[in-house]
Amino acid sequence: MNVETFYIELNTSGNCDLVDITGPVRDKVAESGLESGTVTVFIPGSTAGLTTIEYENGAISDFKAAVERLAPRNIKYDHDARWGDGNGFSHVRSAMLGPSLSVPFNRKQLLLGTWQQIVLVDFDNRPRSRKIILQLVGTEI
Repeated sequence: MNVETFYIELNTSGNCDLVDITGPVRDKVAESGLESGTVTVFIPGSTAGLTTIEYENGAISDFKAAVERLAPRNIKYDHDARWGDGNGFSHVRSAMLGPSLSVPFNRKQLLLGTWQQIVLVDFDNRPRSRKIILQLVGTEI
């Protein structure tokens, strides 16, 4: 088994911004010296998360509405009282989604479903620069 680490850097607009990162993850898997294994995608920080979704307007809208129902923006958060940054909701949302995702690959191809894309969700209340870590574990060519 071998391990390779890559990074993807991007800017987000915050406020439940969903960014399809399937292409960049696919590119890094193809660039690697590994034939098959697992790529773990990880976002450092406590106001963003990772998941998969069918990346189309209806599913994106439904996702945003569901997140708003689960952790509404306009309620009291103790984090806001302590820090005054107004993003308590983003920390809660991020914790519910989680910071990482593992995807298997074989023959240098991600083994995703037909309509399944990997997405970064930035819950923060402002634009951010994000650096995503990809760690591939697998067998060489």
